[in-house]
Amino acid sequence: MKIQVQVAAALAIALMAGCDNVPSFKVEGNISGAEDKVLYMEHSSINGIVLLDSVKLGSSGSFRFSEERPEAPDFYRLRVDNKVINFVADSTETISINSDYESFSSGYDINGSESNGKIKELSLLQAELQNNVNNLARSGMPVGLVQDSVRRMVDTYKNKIKRNYIFEAPDKSYSYIALFQQLNGLMIFDSLTNKDDVKCFAAVATSMNNKYPHSDRSRNMYNMVIKGMKNTRTPQQQPVMEIPSDKITETSIIDIPLKDINGTTRHLTDYKGKVVLIDFTAYATPESGARTLALRELYKKYASKGLVIYQ
Repeated sequence: MKIQVQVAAALAIALMAGCDNVPSFKVEGNISGAEDKVLYMEHSSINGIVLLDSVKLGSSGSFRFSEERPEAPDFYRLRVDNKVINFVADSTETISINSDYESFSSGYDINGSESNGKIKELSLLQAELQNNVNNLARSGMPVGLVQDSVRRMVDTYKNKIKRNYIFEAPDKSYSYIALFQQLNGLMIFDSLTNKDDVKCFAAVATSMNNKYPHSDRSRNMYNMVIKGMKNTRTPQQQPVMEIPSDKITETSIIDIPLKDINGTTRHLTDYKGKVVLIDFTAYATPESGARTLALRELYKKYASKGLVIYQ
């Protein structure tokens, strides 16, 4: 009986040791000026942000997280309040990140793989673009000029990212990050309706599928590209169908019911006698955010004089 107990104890110890030996990666470093702040370690999954761990920072600002190594390169982030540092992990490595609270997202130092250095570069470039667009929206320029300027700015930015990151190294993790950058909360690269952007997604998806064919991200990218290619395929010309004149009825105004931000339904016909601007926009486009900001400023200026905006 004594021997059996000893064998069982040995097996239990071996099992616990096996659990401790699960391949993992570590993230450690210091965040100065953040005493009593909570530092979060999060997974940037394809389904959204998932909280993994957290720690309340002390006076030294030191931290250390350990997570199971992903089967393929995967993306994570450190967060304090609304400030974020993005990084990639792809092996049993130790990633060292040092920063301070005030410049947490831009002034950090990170060691390790080339991809994490490039991800920081992309983060700084995106922040600069966002700042330039914000300045344009506050410039007081006419709406049309703001839209044209933002469009040119975004096109220049995309060409730079395509040339220096995506097409330069489509097999690198930072190229994946580049595709999912946002401006005003909207995707800069359009995987659904922009034919040139779909080519960028296709380049990265092909590389990912070759290196990590069983990865969820690889399959997700492949599906995105297939959908984008279908959407951007040149449609066949359809014969124009003429409508008999006796089937056409003229009307003085087309009534459009829309809900306002409070959920109240407003009818276009309710605003007879006012100056009504009807604006059509696609929220998936990068310039849509700046366009909406410009319209908001226009509304603030002329609402008291009867301006109504239907978007």
